[in-house]
Amino acid sequence: MSEKTIEPKDFQLHDKDTGSADYQAALLTTRILHLTDHMLIHKKDFASRRGLLTLVARRRKLLDFLKRDSRERYEKTIAALGLRR
Repeated sequence: MSEKTIEPKDFQLHDKDTGSADYQAALLTTRILHLTDHMLIHKKDFASRRGLLTLVARRRKLLDFLKRDSRERYEKTIAALGLRR
């Protein structure tokens, strides 16, 4: 498994927040990291690969929205998730 662990609760804007782009991007990142580890072991699992690419595209769209909406939240989220953008 990867050494990187992300706590999605750190990205919530308030205690009942489940829909903000920050939180959703953090959730997607945890799923992406899990599937990435899976793909290292199961190289020919093309169904999971397609799902992984779908998750990456969805996270990309959320981050693009966040970049347009609030530049400072975008910068904070990118730094906290450790993404190269």
